[in-house]
Amino acid sequence: MWFRNLLLYRLNESFEVPPEQFQQQLSEHAFTPCGGLDTHRSGWESPLGRHGRELSHQTDGRLMLCLRREDRLLPPAVIREELEQKVVAIEESEARPVGRKEKSRIRDEIVVDLLPRAFTRSQRTFAYIDPRADLIVVDSASSTRAEELLNLLRESLGSLRVSPLRVSQAPAQLMTRWLENQPPAGFVSGDECELKEPVDNGAVIRVRKMVLDGPDLRQHLDAGMQATRLAIEWQERLQCVLGDDLCIRRLRFTDLVMEAAVDVDADDAAARFDADFALMGAELANFIPALIEAFGGEDRA
Repeated sequence: MWFRNLLLYRLNESFEVPPEQFQQQLSEHAFTPCGGLDTHRSGWESPLGRHGRELSHQTDGRLMLCLRREDRLLPPAVIREELEQKVVAIEESEARPVGRKEKSRIRDEIVVDLLPRAFTRSQRTFAYIDPRADLIVVDSASSTRAEELLNLLRESLGSLRVSPLRVSQAPAQLMTRWLENQPPAGFVSGDECELKEPVDNGAVIRVRKMVLDGPDLRQHLDAGMQATRLAIEWQERLQCVLGDDLCIRRLRFTDLVMEAAVDVDADDAAARFDADFALMGAELANFIPALIEAFGGEDRA
């Protein structure tokens, strides 16, 4: 349940939906498997999986959600092979070439025939709403998957005024300064970064498992390259890789936090989920404002 990536979204109006109403709205968009000729389907699923029925789970005022997306797996290579066999059979039996339009029609028929028999794959995207902080936190490094979740939430609620979190200073410039000098109080640089030339199609250098204050890295910074990703540790409580797109990747909570999670008594899977969510939510409630401040404050213009 512990989030591995973070995309942050600002609620532009207070989230004040009564719990019973929220559950009803989510239930109208609950997940159902692909049927017929569906290529994919998305819907809400209990964040607790088989251990829960409610489509949202509330802990300390925060609401956890889970979007499940199911896709039918119909590889293009399978379609091409089937198409080639049918085209060859027609050309040999009727002694004529098969034109582009006819090939397109045959391809469509193949897809219609194969789709109901195709395997399916499910992906789950978790997120939580923090009404007190006016934030939605999505566990994904893909803005496409995050937007799919937000779009379904918007459809479920009827409206949702939300926008990606923005900061007042360019993250790449600030992270570059951190490498040249040092990060702000509470933050420590890790052993990984990505540098780019600030021009179209500029050079990219990726450094891993290396001391970031050495002369080799300094040479690239002096040449004008900027940090677009930087591994950091915050307050000895979590580690992650910050991006200039404000995406937080490879989030990992330190032993200091995980040991506290182990110490919490949890009798079953639901209680364990609740305890972990409470602890993670509390840690991120401290980390996110600190990160916003480190990036020069929020841009609400």
